[in-house]
Amino acid sequence: MSDRPKNWIEPPPEWQDFLPAWCVTGHGDGAPPSLVEKMQTAEQKGKLCPPMSDIWRALECTSPDQVRVVLIGQDPYHGMRQAHGLAFSLGDPLLPWPPSLRNVFRERASDLNVPVNRPANLEDWASQGVLLLNSVLTTEMGRAAAHKGLGWEEAVDGLLAKLMLHSPALVWILWGKPAQQTHARALRKSGLPRPLDSVLPSAHPSPLAAYRGFWGSQPFSRCNAALASRGERPVTW
Repeated sequence: MSDRPKNWIEPPPEWQDFLPAWCVTGHGDGAPPSLVEKMQTAEQKGKLCPPMSDIWRALECTSPDQVRVVLIGQDPYHGMRQAHGLAFSLGDPLLPWPPSLRNVFRERASDLNVPVNRPANLEDWASQGVLLLNSVLTTEMGRAAAHKGLGWEEAVDGLLAKLMLHSPALVWILWGKPAQQTHARALRKSGLPRPLDSVLPSAHPSPLAAYRGFWGSQPFSRCNAALASRGERPVTW
């Protein structure tokens, strides 16, 4: 693919060195043609989730120097107006909460003794240094995991590996096996032992998996305890 795709959005400048060149340009050596073509077609039909303008929203909300916590999601929501580029976050405040997000808020309420209700847009977490990054950054409306295995995983693995080189101590919240596998791949890529990291794995909050160990896992209080242990301010969840 020799020409820059129409409407391609560049990631924020401070993140560009963390990503392969094709993520910046949308074309060139290493660009996965099937992924780029599917994204362009879905965008033209109004079915890309999130829309092209929001693909890099997680990186726009949290710069490399701000990242203190990494919360890895899997695949964007595939309903209309749901996905807006941050893992687990809901773009349209008028929409009902997706089941996984509802369970996240239930565990948050139990863990921190706070009300269940809070805004479904999680940009306030991102502004405090929580990188809310899916391992696959796009899908298509009505089709879960439509772009899985087409090239996003390698780009995200590489970004996280470079983030490890950039930041000596991070808290990793890993809900479900795919998130844990993403972290493991990035760790191998980095080649670092990471003794200062705090890794908080559990089951995924999906209703199909939450009973396997998400309930009672206390990710929010445990994350804040890890931050406090190294003198950092807690996240206001």
